[in-house]
Order: sequence, then C-alpha cells, then structure tokens
Amino acid sequence: MTLLYTEVEEELRASVRDLLADRCGADAVLKRAESDAPYDMDLWKTLSRDIGVAGLLVPENYGGAGASAREVAVVLEELGRAVAPLPFLTSSVLATKALLRVGEEDLIQELASGETTAALAVPLSASPYRPLPETVTVTDGVLNGEIRAVAGADVADVLLVPVGTALFQVEAANVRIDVVPSLDLTRPVATVTFSDTPAGEAIGRLDVREVLNFGAGLLASEQLGVAEWCLTTTLSYIKERHQFARPVGSFQAIKHRMADLWLDVVRARAAARNAADLLAADSGVPSEEAIRDRELAAAVAASWCSEVAVHVAEESVQLHGGIGMTWEHPVHLYLKRAKATEIAFGTPGAHREAVAALADLPGPA
Repeated sequence: MTLLYTEVEEELRASVRDLLADRCGADAVLKRAESDAPYDMDLWKTLSRDIGVAGLLVPENYGGAGASAREVAVVLEELGRAVAPLPFLTSSVLATKALLRVGEEDLIQELASGETTAALAVPLSASPYRPLPETVTVTDGVLNGEIRAVAGADVADVLLVPVGTALFQVEAANVRIDVVPSLDLTRPVATVTFSDTPAGEAIGRLDVREVLNFGAGLLASEQLGVAEWCLTTTLSYIKERHQFARPVGSFQAIKHRMADLWLDVVRARAAARNAADLLAADSGVPSEEAIRDRELAAAVAASWCSEVAVHVAEESVQLHGGIGMTWEHPVHLYLKRAKATEIAFGTPGAHREAVAALADLPGPA
C-alpha cells in the first residue's frame, strides 16, 4: 500500500487539470449553472475521447483503460477542484461499476468510449448501510413506479434500474425524467418515473449496497478536491486583502484558522487516498478480511472528507468577507457541492456507525 501518487497518476492529473482550466473555468461553470443545461457534454466527450476518463475502470479487452480506483480518485479530485458539471461520478463510476459486477459487456464498451452515458437509478442519498426503498415494481418485464433525486439521469442515455437484487437496463428515452430543484447547481437531480416501461429480462443480479460503498469511498476524493480549492483560494485571498494597512492573513486569529483548515485537508487526503488504494484492489474473489478493510476505509474517508469539505467551504466564504457572499464569486458553488455530497451515499453519522461496527469499537455511552 502507498498513499503517494504515482508518476502515471500525476500525468493524468496534469492532463485533466489543464483541460479543465482551459474549458471549465469558474465563469463558465457559473454561466452553465444559470442555464437550462448545467452539464457540459461537449467537455465530457473531449475528456472521454482525448484522455479516456470514461473508461478508466473498464478493462482493456472491453475498450477501456484498464486502470483502477486510484486513477479514478485522481480525476475526481480535479473535478472537485473545478466543480465540473460532468457525469463522471454517475456514469463512469457508479453505472460502470454496476455493469462490471453483472458482466454486461456491450454497454460497458459503449460507456468506455464516452459516446453513451448511463446512470444508476438510485437516490443520491441512498445509503450502503440500509436497503433501497422499494419504489419500483416489475411485472413480466414491465416497470412501474418512481425514483427520486437521481443524479445524472437527465443526461443519461441508459438507466440501470435495481429492483430487489435484479438489475434492469432501460433506455432513458422510454422514461419520464423531471429535473427538480437541487442545492448543487452543478449536479442536477431528477425524478425518474416508470409507467408501463418495457425492461425485458434482468441483465444480472447486483448487490447495490456494494456499488454505493464503492461510490462513497471515491466520492471522498471529489470532496478532497473541493476542500483543496477552497483552502488554496482562501490562502491567496488573505495574502492580497489588506485591512489596517496589513494583509488580513497576517493576523494571528486568521493564521490559526488557516492552520486548522490545512490540517483537516491533509487528514482528508490521507483518508481519501487510503480508500482509493484499497478499493483499487477490488478484483477476483476477495477474502472476508479484504472486504471488511475496503468497507472500513470507504466509511472512514466518507465520514471525514464530507464534513471537512463543508467546513473548509464555510470558512472560505467567511474569510472572503463580503465578496464571499456574492453570487459572482464561485465559492458558493463549492459550498453547495460540499453540502450536497455530505448526504450522498450515506450521512457522516451513518458512516461513523459503520466504522464502529467494522472496527469492532464500542458504541457511544
């Protein structure tokens, strides 16, 4: 195990960061957030075609990069730093992971190219520690019901719908998808309604909670990216902003707050990297101990990074003073992304309870 970034990972980071800096600046993200089409699908196709991010988890024999969760985590860090409005988490992480688990080869190859986008039809707040709400029924290959707060559904070509332990593949064109107001303007959620929707036979059996645990562990890297941007941007601001003829960053109280934030982010990086490293070893038939270690690492990262991202973003707004409260400054987008992901794939409290159970720790008195 190593928490350090490899040379390949750093090269991947540089490629993604350069493209995002050129095509996904704060002004562009804010402009899209104010429009009816927040997702930048042209940028998504460029990332998929030129850098191959859509197929990172896909084996080479299926047309993918044959990479691992470590490389995916690096991309998520950069997408978090840019609050990029892209369906990477929903399509290239959750949906791809589900398809790899059931062995659906044809759709996997389409997702790897980035030409097709998929979404796992579960609420963004779905937890790996409890069963999904049974809001969809299937009778003779026909689906009825609705699923609320599905991220990525509005730009998905295909929906992967779990019903019990069965997974169905549905064309998004055959489903009613209504985008609803979301706190995170850069990651819309939608209500997906099935009304006598043909789904055919299930494409396989799937333990959705395993996929959600995988997603929670990697989402920590996106939250790390959000926190890093907020910390770096705030540090630059307090060096330039003067009060009483001095940079505000020279005041002792501000120094202490920034030091605390830096320590939080450093710990978040360690937790996120540990989770990515253990999730990267997810292959073959793992032992019970290996499964427990992966779940524990994901729960630790999710519980810590989600709260750190919110805290650092809140402090960033405060330390930017009046400008931090304006719509034009992008820090509010980071705060909203952090707050929305805090409850994605399980709340911090739920993850801490899982940590206690998996590590066999005593519960609260």
